[in-house]
Amino acid sequence: MRRFALACLTAATAATSLLFAAPTVDLPVSEGNHAVTLTFGAADHATSTTVWGESRQLLLENVTTAPGEFITRNIIVNTRTPALTPPEPHAPGATAVELNPREQGLARWDDRLTLTFAGDAPAALVDLVEDAPATTPALYLLGDSTVTDQQGGDYASWGQMMPRMFDGTIAVANHAESGETMKSFLFTNRLNKVLSTLRAGDTVLIQFGHNDSKSQWPQTYAEPHTTYPAYLRTFIAEIRLRGATPVLVTSPERRNFTADGHIKLTHGDYPQAVREVASAEEVALIDLNRTSITLYEALGPQLAPLAFANSGKDGTHHNAYGAYQLALAIAHGLQAAGLPIADHLAADLPAFDPAHPTLPADFPLTLPDITPVEAPRGN
Repeated sequence: MRRFALACLTAATAATSLLFAAPTVDLPVSEGNHAVTLTFGAADHATSTTVWGESRQLLLENVTTAPGEFITRNIIVNTRTPALTPPEPHAPGATAVELNPREQGLARWDDRLTLTFAGDAPAALVDLVEDAPATTPALYLLGDSTVTDQQGGDYASWGQMMPRMFDGTIAVANHAESGETMKSFLFTNRLNKVLSTLRAGDTVLIQFGHNDSKSQWPQTYAEPHTTYPAYLRTFIAEIRLRGATPVLVTSPERRNFTADGHIKLTHGDYPQAVREVASAEEVALIDLNRTSITLYEALGPQLAPLAFANSGKDGTHHNAYGAYQLALAIAHGLQAAGLPIADHLAADLPAFDPAHPTLPADFPLTLPDITPVEAPRGN
């Protein structure tokens, strides 16, 4: 076990997030799941700390202590590098995931454990254990820009909010990336990377469709009635072969309102294709497409932009508020499906009703600034 302390910040300096990267204290880590114990509190003043990991994954939200009070929380953080085990001589294969230019240098692909502490008055003592127990279950996320850990500006995804929805006893490995399709996920060795560490008992959420439907991208286009469901079945079969549980997720809708206040459907036959494959393959389904429509229509044309990035100018990608609401939908969907991973949901998991959501004005969470604004790839 290795220990390091984050000095208590006073109210005057708390507005500035403190980026804590393992190499700055000589704490490189191996690829895998790492157990971290955090003790929050200060002897002479109240503290309030939110913890983000790697590329802005929300790990702990607003942990508060009174003066002289100290509380301990445990989390599991997943780290990885692009490296793959080299293939045998004369065998086909690759030695690494093919990262795109926007991924170069990101914390989610390096050999360090990175934590960001924010809040009104953050304070923490951190104990790092090299490796989490081998029995630690993992939740893998496969998808596109609406799932990936968005690094810059006010962009966020439901995937990066998922660790907060759990009780600190599982790892969340978000392999999603902006612009990805099912074909590109295969061709750039991302699925190989997932399969190389996937274990029996893990759970894998699969959400594609935003980019697969782009016929103007002929190299990665997948037709909704033939190749798209075929690729879904391939992913399902590979995951099941390793004893893990696949879960299909339909893509959230874009924010395009009709004149009478309803959401215009833009995903064509892709959500229905996912539903049909889930039914035929007896795979759990989380219908985020329908849930997102209900959510946006409940907010209405005036408030719905407040769930989206670039100050509402982006009609596809979310900000912290929108991403958090969709993450709640995913968490409650896991629970409704009766999946074993739901046993690890946080005791303080907020309730969620897309027809009566928490309003943006009542949502206090803000993203830490790590990199400048960069529109997601595939936008």
